[in-house]
Amino acid sequence: MENILLGIFDILNFGLLVFLWWFTIKHYKLLPQIIPTHFDFDGKADNFGSKKYSFLMPVVLTVLYFFFAYLVSNPGASNYPVEITEENKNAQFLIMKIFVRWLLLLISLIFLNSQDYMFRYSRDEEAKPKIAMSSALFSVIGSLIVLFIFVGIFK
Repeated sequence: MENILLGIFDILNFGLLVFLWWFTIKHYKLLPQIIPTHFDFDGKADNFGSKKYSFLMPVVLTVLYFFFAYLVSNPGASNYPVEITEENKNAQFLIMKIFVRWLLLLISLIFLNSQDYMFRYSRDEEAKPKIAMSSALFSVIGSLIVLFIFVGIFK
């Protein structure tokens, strides 16, 4: 069961990475020469740049994907909030493997949402993000809370 769950996460994460690249390449030629590259808390663009910046998110997500893949393949290289002993090693490593994959999934969805918003905003300044950034950040914070609860239970 453990391997099936981890495999599903791996397929989803790789699929989202490929989708972000596809989405960016597909929409690149439709972008104006100057696009928004940063937004304030109200969702208004406050920094602009060349449309080449549209490739920044796929590149960063690719780097994160390989970094997280390294962490998952070397669980001893991670930093844990509890001391790893022979008794808790398997449980803590499993929690870390699941959480890292879950976190990459959330980050991928945040990047996709941001990329979609950036592309739509570059054509229409009245566009709104499909998912509010505050909701996305709260999902990451909520995941961290759940992580620390599980780590505490299995220490």
